[in-house]
Amino acid sequence: MVSLTADMSPLHPDRNLALELVRATEAASIRAVPFIGRGDKEAADGAAVDAMRAFFSTVNFDGTIVIGEGEKDNAPMLYNGERVGSGRGPRCDVAVDPIDGTSLTAAGRQNALSVIAVSDQGTMLDASSVFYMDKLVTGPAGVGVVDIRLPIGENIRLLAKALGKPVDEIVVSVLNRPRHEQLIADIRDAGAGTRLMSDGDVAGGINAARHNARTDMCVGIGGSPEGIVTACAIKALGGHIQGVLAPRTDDEKQKGQDAGLKIDGTVYEADDLVKGKNTIFVATGVTDGQLVQGVRRDGDFIYTESVVLRGASGTLRRISSEHLTSKWL
Repeated sequence: MVSLTADMSPLHPDRNLALELVRATEAASIRAVPFIGRGDKEAADGAAVDAMRAFFSTVNFDGTIVIGEGEKDNAPMLYNGERVGSGRGPRCDVAVDPIDGTSLTAAGRQNALSVIAVSDQGTMLDASSVFYMDKLVTGPAGVGVVDIRLPIGENIRLLAKALGKPVDEIVVSVLNRPRHEQLIADIRDAGAGTRLMSDGDVAGGINAARHNARTDMCVGIGGSPEGIVTACAIKALGGHIQGVLAPRTDDEKQKGQDAGLKIDGTVYEADDLVKGKNTIFVATGVTDGQLVQGVRRDGDFIYTESVVLRGASGTLRRISSEHLTSKWL
């Protein structure tokens, strides 16, 4: 089987699959532009899905979507089990979110992304039968230090000590949801600050794991697909991620059990979410955010910013692209 990240010796040059995949996230982001701030998240997602699917067909890999999108809110789908790519090249598991933050896009708010994550075939956890996951994400300082089973106040104190900074300088990202009212109160009671996110917990997790980012930790219940996607990025950043599946109903719990998932409070560590370090994460900004700038149109040109993370090399690359408007919109 061909490896996702080929040997970089002269006889086996790096395929640079990541740089091919970024064209698909760029396309999805650009196609979503006419819908930014228009209040129609399904139309934005549909345009992004169509663009991403079209560009997938030009990429030389044999991918199977393990984590698709759309089932949660009946939006258009790149569905689980769908084959993508040219069918030639490395066999891969694929997680997609043509727009992580459809509500953000519809409202014209920050931190909407187009995202693809890829790993070797058979390495990505299929958590699609349970929609939500409780997550804890930090940068490298949290590895072997924090634990999702501990109270949030203790994790904050442990991370502050590892970072060598006072607790009152720790900033924790949390989705702003009623289910997190007590969590938010506990974070503040511990002496730390919060950064409340309306959506987009992929960006929240990655920002918490980045060097010199404005946040130190990302916690709380968000999408389980987003947890798998985030894990692919965290592998490249050397950070910490843990997840506990959080089914909402008995029926969903049963579906998870039938799918072989551990939904009894078992903690999924990083290597349980995505095995190994052979991961690729690519994201292009749809709207402006801390991770990347959103799509910007200036007359005859469209500008995009993307990040590419590769677990095998531990690199984060930023790609700024200029596109002719006439080719797109």
